Amino acid sequence: MPSARRVRLLMMVVIAAVITTLFFTSQMRSTIPHDNRTVHDFFGKTMNGLGSQQGSGQVVMSGKGTTVDSTVKDKDGDGSVDEDDEQLAKEMADRLRAAEQKAKDLANAKAPLKPDSPSEVIGVGSSAGGQKKGGAKGSSKEDEDSKESEEDREVEATLNTILKKSPVVIFSKTFCPYSKRAKGVLLEKYSIDPAPYVVELDEHPLGKQLQARLGVKTGRKTVPNIMINGKSVGGSDEIAELDSRKTLIDKFKAMGGKQLSMKERFVGNAKEKQE
Repeated sequence: MPSARRVRLLMMVVIAAVITTLFFTSQMRSTIPHDNRTVHDFFGKTMNGLGSQQGSGQVVMSGKGTTVDSTVKDKDGDGSVDEDDEQLAKEMADRLRAAEQKAKDLANAKAPLKPDSPSEVIGVGSSAGGQKKGGAKGSSKEDEDSKESEEDREVEATLNTILKKSPVVIFSKTFCPYSKRAKGVLLEKYSIDPAPYVVELDEHPLGKQLQARLGVKTGRKTVPNIMINGKSVGGSDEIAELDSRKTLIDKFKAMGGKQLSMKERFVGNAKEKQE
């Protein structure tokens, strides 16, 4: 069995050998260039995996250690987001922008957006509304005015034609009791030559417009409206009053002149009284 002195000596020799070995190996490592890419790749991949699990919204690019937006994905399938993936993402974005611009150019070529020439626009703003040549507001108002003028001319021409039908014209409505009363007196109690011309406004295509025009022309807006040579005698009440006073024939002959002949009929007697 070795003595304690020998054991201690052996341990010192071993320790000295280990220290010497570590010293020389450390000197050798300091002279060899150190490649950090392996460490960085491992660190980058580890952080990338942790980021995808925790949803941090950022990834670490291997080889650089810099952060990029989460829209950059592993394009080349090497298990990490690196410079190649960033380059692929950039190229794809450039292609998308080019395609979008091409689509816009094609759309503009088919329907180019051209401003109105100064000659087409007279004014701008609310005070100039409807002043654009051919504009919707101006055209609509002009068309409406033109339509009203054309209708007015048509109504006036129709009324003049009706008044020429006979010296006596009765403007009436089929359902109106006052019109029936006036027509009963004039057409049944009296014989008028030429025969009165009756216009039923509720059956005439321009009846409403004709009644409105008669209201302006004669001041009487209701029916019946009895006209003699274009002048109004009145309505049902006026005819009934003249008849009761025995002055109806005189009134009609005074307004109708020589071209109008009027007789009173006697019920139950063939004799007619000539005034």
